[in-house]
Amino acid sequence: MSKLTDVPKRILIGRALRSDRLGETLLPKRIALPVFASDPLSSVAYAPGEVLLVLSIAGVSAYHFSPWIAVAVVVLMFTVVASYRQNVHAYPSGGGDYEVATTNLGPRAGLTVASALLVDYVLTVAVSIASGIENLGSAIPFVVEHKVLCAVAVIVLLTLMNLRGVKESGKLFAIPTYVFVGGVFIMIAWGAFRGLVLGNTMRAPTADYHINAEHQGLAGFALVFLLLRAFSSGCAALTGVEAISNGVPAFRKPKSKNAATTLALMGGLAVTMFCGIIALAMTTKVRMAENPATDLIHNGHPLGSGYVQNPVISQVAEAVFGKGSFLFVVLAAATALVLFLAANTAYNGFPLLGSILAQDRYLPRQLHTRGDRLAFSNGIVLLAGAATLLTVIYGADSTRLIQLYIVGVFVSFTLSQTGMVRHWNRHLAVETDQAKRRHMIRSRAINAFGAFFTGLVLVVVLVTKFTHGAWVALMGMCIFYATMTAIRKHYDRVAEEIAAPEEPDDDLVRPSRVHSVVLISKIHRPTLRALAYARLMRSDTLEALTVNVDPAETKALHEEWERRGIDVPLKVLDSPYREVTRPVIEYVKSLRKESPRDAVSVIIPEYVVGHWYEHLLHNQSALRLKGRLLFTPGVMVTSVPYQLASSEAAKVRARKRQEWNAPGAVRRGPAGERPKQPSAAED
Repeated sequence: MSKLTDVPKRILIGRALRSDRLGETLLPKRIALPVFASDPLSSVAYAPGEVLLVLSIAGVSAYHFSPWIAVAVVVLMFTVVASYRQNVHAYPSGGGDYEVATTNLGPRAGLTVASALLVDYVLTVAVSIASGIENLGSAIPFVVEHKVLCAVAVIVLLTLMNLRGVKESGKLFAIPTYVFVGGVFIMIAWGAFRGLVLGNTMRAPTADYHINAEHQGLAGFALVFLLLRAFSSGCAALTGVEAISNGVPAFRKPKSKNAATTLALMGGLAVTMFCGIIALAMTTKVRMAENPATDLIHNGHPLGSGYVQNPVISQVAEAVFGKGSFLFVVLAAATALVLFLAANTAYNGFPLLGSILAQDRYLPRQLHTRGDRLAFSNGIVLLAGAATLLTVIYGADSTRLIQLYIVGVFVSFTLSQTGMVRHWNRHLAVETDQAKRRHMIRSRAINAFGAFFTGLVLVVVLVTKFTHGAWVALMGMCIFYATMTAIRKHYDRVAEEIAAPEEPDDDLVRPSRVHSVVLISKIHRPTLRALAYARLMRSDTLEALTVNVDPAETKALHEEWERRGIDVPLKVLDSPYREVTRPVIEYVKSLRKESPRDAVSVIIPEYVVGHWYEHLLHNQSALRLKGRLLFTPGVMVTSVPYQLASSEAAKVRARKRQEWNAPGAVRRGPAGERPKQPSAAED
């Protein structure tokens, strides 16, 4: 079984890496950008559309507010980026929002932030992949017909790529991310050149459509509420910004400086692309509607249920490049692909945050350890499982999933920046250098503005999206919070219970006597070896124990025991209901009851077999006994192995596996200078 599982594992995720090679997996800025920023960069593919969709409720006349909404999003983006640049310098350990909130606001605030981030990372995977599947489905009907299956397949593929390691997956994701960014910038530049220099009139395919407004002529509070809702929808462009502050340990040295530079670069690219697409959408007269089948009117008639509403970026690209042109096809393909890869931000953020939480005893300790490829494999698999479950439940429908989005990230934004304000207040109270104080006051102002702004967005998101699905995200945060609190209480209780005492107690007192019991069913080599081992232990009392299930077999065992002259007393337990486990457990408990200060050592002979199916035929009674005896205080269980011939064959197979190398496991030089192939043990 080991070989059957090891060979595919090595082919899929590669050869295991030594711990001292962790430095080789650290990321330069050019790879870190697509790894940690693919989510905010790709969100410009749908964030402008979300703004126009909300504004369409008031009709085309409301579209002229979109530039002002874009300005508000830009201000918020720059504020958040500036704030997180402070974070990565002040807290470079990788805790990010969780560490900031815990240190400055307390453990409960930190746990709230962690719960929000974990939920948001799961939603990032589900939303990004569902959106990518829908974009791809417009060209390939099979994908639309089986979108849940295709979405799950993409999740599995991304999981395998990330299990190969952060650096390796980053190289795979870098090309499509840079192609997408380059394609958008070319589209913006060419569109600006055509419109401003050549004076061409560019029209989107929906430019001649009219919008049937749900609420015509909104004014006063209703208009303000609509604009706030549109602004909150456009804030989808900010999702994933926090991933860089959570992933500082994955950067090359100087870590904080490289992370801050990458953060600034990401903010600049995202803002430019977002504003450029909004501007081109207004210029080309893109029309979007929440219910396009009924609300989009052409020649006086609704378009009907057969109409497929293309994303804003697709309509703008068609207007600028021309439908079916080379650049249009390249950008469309890169957009669909980068939406899939946007999930990679979560694949790097979730496992790292999970590792930190596990170190703080809020999550199972298994999430803290690195896998074969020095990635946090358990966290990657857990994220994939949660995202798959969410994708299946919501049918890979991005429209339903996106209603759950944004809430978590703005909870973490608000609490993190509030924590940074307290961080600066604490340092200002003791700092006397005037230059440093001016820097701290400026940083505090940025964080305070960011906390106010993101807090306002959070309130708007909760008010406008609560009944549309945001309550599910809040429920998920509550579940994570309660689960992590319970895990921490369990670990604390266990740690307190097993802590070594300063004063002598019962655990340090030597048992009065040791009573050894050898379990036997018949006399054979494993039994004789177990008896020999038990004699070596020099217990105070030693006896053999068997259970009378078949009187004839028990009589034969007793006669052979006397014939061989074995000098160990043989005790027979009656079992009228033919049970084996219960009589042994009751007998051991009776020994403990008679002498509570005595230790009972139960010795069990076991077969060592070489094939997985042989385990089904042997050692079942021993496994049941060991499982039950674990819950009996003062009882020690010892297994005495006896190797069968098949186990020797397994040993030979294991030795061959050590000498065998998976394809690509050995890097060979030129013929004649080929180095000696290292064994698996040497690797």
